[in-house]
Amino acid sequence: MREHTIEVAAPEKWGEGLVAVDQGEPVVVDVRLESVHEGILATGEVDTRFTGVCSRCLRDIAEDLQVEFQELFAYPGEEETDFEVQDDHVDLETLVREALVLALPFQPVCQPDCPGLDPVTGERLADGAGPQQSQPLDPRWAALQDFTTTNDDESPRTRG
Repeated sequence: MREHTIEVAAPEKWGEGLVAVDQGEPVVVDVRLESVHEGILATGEVDTRFTGVCSRCLRDIAEDLQVEFQELFAYPGEEETDFEVQDDHVDLETLVREALVLALPFQPVCQPDCPGLDPVTGERLADGAGPQQSQPLDPRWAALQDFTTTNDDESPRTRG
């Protein structure tokens, strides 16, 4: 068994969604390599940082990302495997890249309760005092503004 700590820069941008690990971002890999009957078992943890935009308000975000992995690098043989030992070495780049990209949030947010953007003005709701609407979005719905859900049980219903 051998343990290693490796720090490298991401060779390219990893991720294609709203967030990604940028090229050149430091990637720290703590890995334990164990010899087993079938090959070499790589177990470890990856630490890095991703950047991008909030999926609700489009504010720039940057957060740390920590991912654990475990994979068997099989000795070359008759069976085809995803990862193989080549010349008594293992190449961790593909394994680390896949683990990081799969751990990136699909819909990242700047804060858990991010209210997003105002549908009328396009301004961030978190920056303002909230939606202040003097007239309805569609004038055909103006009569419904007088109705509230708090008075439903108290007032008698009439039919017209």
